[in-house]
Amino acid sequence: MLVGLVVLWPGGAPAHERTGVGFDRQTQQATVTKVVKVSCASVNASGDTPTGDTSTAEGSSAQQQASGSCKRATIRVDTGNDKGRTFTEIVQPDQSRQLEQGEKVVVAYEPSAPKDLQYSVTDVNRRIPMGVLAIIFAVAVVVVGRLRGVMALVALAISFLVLNFFVLPAILQGSNPLVVAVVGASAIMLIALYLCHGLSARTSVAVLGTLISLLLIGVLGSVFIDWAALTGNTDDNTGLIHGLYPSIDMSGLLLAGIIIGSLGVLDDVTVTQTSAVWELHEANPSMGWRGLYRAGIRIGRDHIASVVNTLVLAYAGAALPLLLLFSIAQSSVGGVANSELVAEEIVRTLVGSIGLVASVPVTTALAALVVAADRPGPGTASVPAQETTPVPPTAPAAAVATTTTGPAQGRGGRGRRRKR
Repeated sequence: MLVGLVVLWPGGAPAHERTGVGFDRQTQQATVTKVVKVSCASVNASGDTPTGDTSTAEGSSAQQQASGSCKRATIRVDTGNDKGRTFTEIVQPDQSRQLEQGEKVVVAYEPSAPKDLQYSVTDVNRRIPMGVLAIIFAVAVVVVGRLRGVMALVALAISFLVLNFFVLPAILQGSNPLVVAVVGASAIMLIALYLCHGLSARTSVAVLGTLISLLLIGVLGSVFIDWAALTGNTDDNTGLIHGLYPSIDMSGLLLAGIIIGSLGVLDDVTVTQTSAVWELHEANPSMGWRGLYRAGIRIGRDHIASVVNTLVLAYAGAALPLLLLFSIAQSSVGGVANSELVAEEIVRTLVGSIGLVASVPVTTALAALVVAADRPGPGTASVPAQETTPVPPTAPAAAVATTTTGPAQGRGGRGRRRKR
């Protein structure tokens, strides 16, 4: 991992000329200072009432623009060389974003356009609510997790730094996205797991289980991305990236996203399974590795069922507008799944889920082998499984049965007994 970081370290994203399209445009902060209602007919390019079929979306929109009430908003630029400059913008009645007086907005700047058209509102400024939400999240993590929560926040910050200063610039520099993703994911995993859970055999088992699962995800992802002929260029943003940096392997970028996206859930599964096996060993030190594995895998099956369902529902929730469009078009399930936009997410979800499922038996087996090899030292006292403990004559029969049988054997625990 260290060698990969040194060899692939980019030193910054390559420069390019702004296209003015999508996110690749100059923006400034601004404030809506005044909003007045005006007749749409007086401010639109044509005041004539539209003709044709007004039952369609285009016809209905034209009808509203002709007969409805529009807004004329005055916006003041608050940052940049044109700070203090004002411009006006007409808000149509059918626009999803309606500007209000005093609202903070983001404006796009196009220096090559005529002076009256250089600025336009592109979004709302959401920095304050997003910052407040982040603070609430951090406080909740620290209050509940205490020192472990603080370490988790530090690991989260380091993860963002690795993504912003290594993974993204290295891919833009033309490095292989798969190699960059593997190195970056390994760095994030090692830092996050050891920082949050400490340097221990338990954490090392979780790290090893995660690495094996990531390797499986990388192999499966590569095979099925090639087999399904997925290009990774399915929307305006990926098209813009490909246009600005043609050397980037978009299918490799898709595979890199699958690996990094699976890492967070993999950490959760492997750490949980390792901790479960360790706690089973603490509860019954006489249980051998086979018994530990069988008990741990029963816990893992419940985890698998919930995690896989979570991944599918998370995708369905994120892609709900797209799924609605397919439903409106009355497309068949096969037709929807065959489209590259949906097939890409299906491959992403299923490959990640296979890696998660495989991580449970792999991590459980590793943890059982490691923890079962732990034996007490020469000076450590332990009670043999069948040792008889003296019981007062007045003790109930149930107490006698309990104290003379020794520690209860765990389900399936047929491991070697400890000796003095």
